Amino acid sequence: MFLRNFLADIPGLLLSLPAILLALSLHEMCHAFVSYKLGDPTARNLGRMTLNPAKHLDLVGFLCMLLFRFGWANPVPINTRNFKNPRRDMALSAAAGPLSNVLLGIVSGLLLRLMLYLTDEFFYEDMVAYIMQGAAGVSMGFIIMCILTYMIFACMTINFTYAVFNLLPVPPWDGSRIFYVFLPPKWYFGIMKYERTIMIVMMILLCVGVLSGPLAWMINGITGGMLSLLGIKSGSEPYLVFSVILDLIDSLISIS
Repeated sequence: MFLRNFLADIPGLLLSLPAILLALSLHEMCHAFVSYKLGDPTARNLGRMTLNPAKHLDLVGFLCMLLFRFGWANPVPINTRNFKNPRRDMALSAAAGPLSNVLLGIVSGLLLRLMLYLTDEFFYEDMVAYIMQGAAGVSMGFIIMCILTYMIFACMTINFTYAVFNLLPVPPWDGSRIFYVFLPPKWYFGIMKYERTIMIVMMILLCVGVLSGPLAWMINGITGGMLSLLGIKSGSEPYLVFSVILDLIDSLISIS
């Protein structure tokens, strides 16, 4: 059953692949950049201050991101001894990753709104033809436009998802580094002793789906809020265009 579902999802996974690579690479590059600006050149010297995915990918984390929408990259090495204020600067370096994903999600949302406008402006007849005749009645230009729009939407949702996961205030995610700066030193070092155990427990909870409900609620709320701010609301013209695009992509994936 899993293999059959995986094979059926391959086209959709391929369309999401560029967004996943960009989200992971930008995240780690921003960690490296901010830590460098704060005085630690470790990541920069190792060639990690780049958008090249090959420099950042962790195979297991990448596969988890591709299949389950949560995962990780190869963490950027940071030497806190190079910081003037280690706890504060570590928190700032950690915050840079999720913040970059939030900003990229917002930019992707703005591009999505632009693509819906262009689709409505230049491919209105194709949308009518698709509604009346199905995918066989549309032009190749419309199909390409729909694929690009879907990839931009995937970039928005994946970046918001990655930001939410990384802001969890527990190891190994960045939120723990941000959260620790507000703890008294005694508590901070006490938690650090059990960091690996906490990480294992969190991974188990994610894999068995215990946290799926709350996390999905947060991610759907952020994504839905972004779409509403962009005017892509139920019954609106952009929403109708978006619905046609998603339906077309779904039909193309099903055919393949």
